[in-house]
Amino acid sequence: MKKIIVTTTINPPTEAIRRFEAMKDWELVVIGDKKTPSNYKLERGTYVTPEMQEKYDKPLSDAIGWNCIQRRILGVLWAHDMRADIVALVDDDNIPQKGWGEDLMVGREVEVNFYETDLPAFDPVGATNHKTIWHRGFPLQLLPKRDYSHKSRRKIQVDVQADFWNGDPDIDAICRMEHAPACDFDPRCFPIASNKMGPFNSQNTFVAGKLLKDYFLFPHVGRMDDIWAAYYVQGLGAKVVWARASVFQERNIHNPVRDMMAEYVGYENNLELVSKVAADPESIVQYLPGRSVEAFRLYRKHFK
Repeated sequence: MKKIIVTTTINPPTEAIRRFEAMKDWELVVIGDKKTPSNYKLERGTYVTPEMQEKYDKPLSDAIGWNCIQRRILGVLWAHDMRADIVALVDDDNIPQKGWGEDLMVGREVEVNFYETDLPAFDPVGATNHKTIWHRGFPLQLLPKRDYSHKSRRKIQVDVQADFWNGDPDIDAICRMEHAPACDFDPRCFPIASNKMGPFNSQNTFVAGKLLKDYFLFPHVGRMDDIWAAYYVQGLGAKVVWARASVFQERNIHNPVRDMMAEYVGYENNLELVSKVAADPESIVQYLPGRSVEAFRLYRKHFK
């Protein structure tokens, strides 16, 4: 089985990167950016320079733009060209813990804690021992309506495994400013799945190679790039399981007010978007700027 880790960075190799590239059963692909140190070097992974990316697909590179986390789109294509069976998308500030990437559920049928809800979306964070916070990208209007009382055990064929993150979790800026949590997620809460789509990110997530054509990290939509990618593939029928925390996030420096501004497009649209995408996945284009739609078109050309 071909297993590839994909990320992008503007930093020198971090502790997380060094740990990821040391994993013998995985190959690491790091996508550079204009701000990445010019002397960036890996010991056994593949570093894709900005010049290599321009040579690979300049129109797509231009459509994505520079100095943005969505550069990792090129990493997903790199992994596709390497014939990846599973792609792990990670962040360079998420330090893998013992056992990371070993309990893989992608491609398997697994038994999960299954939650049924009448809401248009499901928040996996509220099903854990940290019930007062929520996942980035969950529609804020639904927060007071979350209900986890309809729980059963069920078997799911897994397409996406979204592992959690101890330390500074993936919550939105409003939640971070209000709660400033330091999380230690109880592994007994996992794995989790639901009858409705829920947000998952691209910072500690395992995706089946067969999904890569449709798993696109939409650029030019602020901090909803991976969230809307998650909703889109679920609208197409992908089955997602949220799994125990397998990284510790020592979060890179962020400005929470700036993050909030970058998340506003989600605060405004997520509730409507999840309902529309559940009925018609292609309706997501209604929420995308033209440059994002063009980037998606160019991305998909690699799968023909």
